[in-house]
Amino acid sequence: MTILSGHMTYWVTVVIFTVTYLGLAWGGLPGLRIDRAGIAMAGAAAMLGVGAIAMHDAAAAVDAETVVLLLGMMIVVTSLQLAGFFAWATDLIATHFSGAYTLLAMTIALSGCLSALLVNDVVCVALTPLVLSLCLRLKRPPLPYLIGLATASNIGSVATITGNPQNIIIGSLSGISYLRFASRLAPVAVIGLLLNFAIVALVYRRQLRSAGQSDVVKATGLTHRSSKVHRRLLVRSLLITGATVALFFAGFPIAIVALCAAALTLLSGVRSDKYYRRIDWALLLMFSGLFIVVRAFEVNVVRTWGLDQWAASFQQPVLMITGLSVVLSNLVSNVPAVLLFRSLIPNLADPEAGWLTLAMSSTLAGNLTLLGSVANLIVVETARRAGIVVSFFEYLKVGVVLTVLTTIVGVLWLMFTRY
Repeated sequence: MTILSGHMTYWVTVVIFTVTYLGLAWGGLPGLRIDRAGIAMAGAAAMLGVGAIAMHDAAAAVDAETVVLLLGMMIVVTSLQLAGFFAWATDLIATHFSGAYTLLAMTIALSGCLSALLVNDVVCVALTPLVLSLCLRLKRPPLPYLIGLATASNIGSVATITGNPQNIIIGSLSGISYLRFASRLAPVAVIGLLLNFAIVALVYRRQLRSAGQSDVVKATGLTHRSSKVHRRLLVRSLLITGATVALFFAGFPIAIVALCAAALTLLSGVRSDKYYRRIDWALLLMFSGLFIVVRAFEVNVVRTWGLDQWAASFQQPVLMITGLSVVLSNLVSNVPAVLLFRSLIPNLADPEAGWLTLAMSSTLAGNLTLLGSVANLIVVETARRAGIVVSFFEYLKVGVVLTVLTTIVGVLWLMFTRY
């Protein structure tokens, strides 16, 4: 039922959309104890309430494939966490790669590789406390390793559709196969991780060269605990994860594969509520709300803009999309930014190049500042609770240079490689 006139619907939609995105950029609304998920849900409710979108259209706007894929991957990763995989991996690193630079290299490699196959936000949840424990155990300064962990999780996640939430959205909207996506962007991730190590090692060379850093680490109040591995669950979890990734590359529908993997995981004999407690329900809620808000904005506002003419004016779509994406991703976060491109990219002469550029740039843009990605915030907040502060300006020492260099690599790769 239409409540407002066409002209009024246009402007009311603009207002609701603007307030929603400003709230997402700020992380809340003045005077209200509401997070980004609540803001997205409130924006969706407002769009429905004023008649900017009908209920059946709102339901259709929520991309079920994206939500199912993200939920399935969260459950699969949780199984690895419960089995002790991440603790086992970090213990292995501590035993064989305890040198300052080799530990940094392995931290970046582990974070990047796991984030390429699994959702980087969930990987950071699992790895951050373990990296802090490693620093305590080996008497290393935590800052280089924490910043290396966060930045590597963003860079590594560039490689695949399941690397991060925005790539999951792009994979669903674009129809690009998992193998095709990885073949085009995995090289960017590999080069980026090498640059990541070089820059972090250069910026923190004095701390890394120092001998013992026990005073720095003792101040955190952390205590090292030996990890407990549940072997049967670990073997089962690794088999399910390996089969899931293999089916992704084989071209099977990734959302269905992830859902089936999650179902098998829940049949492992572990109490189901242990999985449910670790699922990021707020992220799924934010996704659902944003899909509705952006769809209402597209129907009532964007359709009047003549995007087909806009797309035709993009003489260098890789450069144009990269520039817009980097700015928007740091203003409103990368997931909301990606949804803003949903109506534009299909009108480009080469939509695949547009989607891949958006995946690359929106993800690498997350390394620019501490607030650029959810993965960064997870690492920083986990460290803060342990008594270690990673300041905004401390992060910039690595983030700015790293983002500029990796984005340049990504742009050049997509512009000059053809396959």
